[in-house]
Amino acid sequence: MSPLRGDAPVGHLDGPSPTWRLDFDEAGAGGSPLLLVHGFTGGRADFADWIEPLAQLGHHVVVPDLRGHGATGGPDDPGGYSLELFATDLLALADDLGWNRFDLLGHSMGGFIAQQLIAERPERVSRLVLMDTTHGPVPGMDPEILELGIALAQSEGMQGLADVIDAFGASPLETAAARSIRETRPDLVALDRAKFLAAKPAMYATMGRLLVSGPDRLDRMAHVRAPTLVMVGEQDGPFLDGSRALARTIPGAELAVIPEAGHSPQREAPDAWWEAFSRFLAASTATG
Repeated sequence: MSPLRGDAPVGHLDGPSPTWRLDFDEAGAGGSPLLLVHGFTGGRADFADWIEPLAQLGHHVVVPDLRGHGATGGPDDPGGYSLELFATDLLALADDLGWNRFDLLGHSMGGFIAQQLIAERPERVSRLVLMDTTHGPVPGMDPEILELGIALAQSEGMQGLADVIDAFGASPLETAAARSIRETRPDLVALDRAKFLAAKPAMYATMGRLLVSGPDRLDRMAHVRAPTLVMVGEQDGPFLDGSRALARTIPGAELAVIPEAGHSPQREAPDAWWEAFSRFLAASTATG
C-alpha cells in the first residue's frame, strides 16, 4: 500500500473557504479501477483489511476519506455537503487517477453517494456494489433525537456528542454481530471512536438530516444498467427492506444477504463478505 496521499483535487466552495483535497489509500496501480466509499462518520480505514487482497486480485484499489471525514477535512459550512458534492469529489478523484470507468462500492451513506453518481454519470461506472444501504430515508431514526445530536455537535464538538452517546444510548445500528466484533477486535473500538471524532460537525448536521428525511432514489435506480451486487448483513434491520427493494428494482441485480453480519459485514462476517464480493468482481471483466 502506498503512503497516505492528498493530491487528488476535489470540488471547491465559492467564496473564502479554504481548498481541501481528498486523502486516500491505494494499492495495485495499473490494475482494474475499484473505488470503495465509506459511510457516515466512517473513513477509509473501514476497508483497510481488504485493500491488499483486492489488489492481489488485479484491482487498482482506492479508498478515500470523504469530505468532512478523516484526514481530508472539509468546510465548516453545512452548505458544503450534499450527495451531489460528494459524487463530484469522487469523479474528480477518478479523473485525477486517469480512470475513465471504474467499479464502485458504496457502504451505507457511501451507497447513497454511489446511487447519486451512477444516476448522473452512468457511463463512468463499470460495476456497482451497494452495501448495507437504502434508496431513501433510513427507517427507525428519530428526527428529534437527531436534532438534539446536531445541536450538541455544533456547540460542544464531536467529542461532546460522543460522550453523550456513550452515556445515554446505543447506536440504532447496534447488533449482536457488532457487539461480538468489538469483543474480538478491541482495536476497532478505538478506530471507530477516532473516525467519529474526526468528522466535521457541519457534515454531521447536513448529512444526518438527509439520512432521516432525504429524497427517495428508487425510481432512478430502475435505469441502472451496470452489473450490480446489493449486499446487506442479515442483522442490519434498518437496511434489509431497502436493500431488497434496490435488488428488485435495478435490472439484473444480485442480492447477497450476509449471514451473521450487521451493518459492517466486511468486519463482522469477513469470509462470507469476501466470497460474495470477490465472486461478483470475478464474474465479468471491468474496463478502465
